[in-house]
Amino acid sequence: MVEDCEQQSHGQSSSGCRSLRSFFIFTIFLVLFLCYYIVPNELSESWAVAVGLFLPEKFTTKMVNDSLNTVPTVTSVEPWKPPEPYCVAYPHKYNLVLNEPEKCQRENPFVVLMVPVAPSNSATRDAIRSTWGSERLVGDKTVSILFLLGLPTSEERETLQQNLLRESEKYHDLIQSDFWDSYFNLTIKTMVMLEWLTVYCPNTSYAMKVDSDVFLNVKTLVSMLLSTPKQNYMTGLVARNAVVLRDPHSKWYLPKTVYEPPFYPPYALGLGYVFTLDLPEKLVKAAQRVKPVYIEDVFLGLCMTHLGIALTNPPDGSLFNVFPVEYNRCRYSKLIATTTRSLRDQVEFWKDLQRPGPYC
Repeated sequence: MVEDCEQQSHGQSSSGCRSLRSFFIFTIFLVLFLCYYIVPNELSESWAVAVGLFLPEKFTTKMVNDSLNTVPTVTSVEPWKPPEPYCVAYPHKYNLVLNEPEKCQRENPFVVLMVPVAPSNSATRDAIRSTWGSERLVGDKTVSILFLLGLPTSEERETLQQNLLRESEKYHDLIQSDFWDSYFNLTIKTMVMLEWLTVYCPNTSYAMKVDSDVFLNVKTLVSMLLSTPKQNYMTGLVARNAVVLRDPHSKWYLPKTVYEPPFYPPYALGLGYVFTLDLPEKLVKAAQRVKPVYIEDVFLGLCMTHLGIALTNPPDGSLFNVFPVEYNRCRYSKLIATTTRSLRDQVEFWKDLQRPGPYC
């Protein structure tokens, strides 16, 4: 191209060649700039945010292992952290690491209790198994319980995963998926729970998501469910007209760029909510169209609003309690769920409630 310019007639101005040469060099630099800066940055961050893929393969492992005979390999790479705490990696394909696919078919429960818990929190799982989690038959109604976990993130993650495998082989009540287990991934954990219920518990009537720091009165729960709707039903401590917190220092902060309205739609507080088993599949489908937020109970409320399904207030406003209720044998015999101040309280309250004699 330069030689062509030099061979032009003497009558032509040399300025045209210089302009053409400058344009040619500028074009080369522009292409190099786009390849170096725009492409990798856009594809590594903005594009990933747009499609919800926040767990690149290099940061996690693909552990599809429904069999409990082998220990899955846990990545030693540092856990990926979202660019902002309200980013949620959903929808995304998550795989089961530990599974109990025959649980509902084998036990045929009336209600299945799903308890999200940290992988390292074996003491809480043992406490629940020895207290309200041991109540497997109420009248003629069977109750099943499962614990939901993600991948451990501590430095001892490989040892911890080995321990989880042994625990799973002993109790057969762990469901683990290949996302990093953290507070900001609770929405992922909740959606994995709903996906699991859709696939493995199609004939169960009800499920309850219950936090691990909650005292649960299983008898009162079953008693309430005997007279509740069989479809499109979700109840718990229903928050209505809850204000969206805009303080960046708040644990539940959400900026307007994520959720613009000043109030949330109705949602059941995450300490414990009950729902019919026709809802999980509907909620999973709705979640493909609703922008995810890291506040898991709010996200389910957004999905319920998208579906046009109203939440139901419990028959008694004292059944679900977000603040710890001071122990009273009579009072605890009538509630369904309350948060507690300690694991010891959970155990002692449950043991006292099992004593013979009248409650009130």
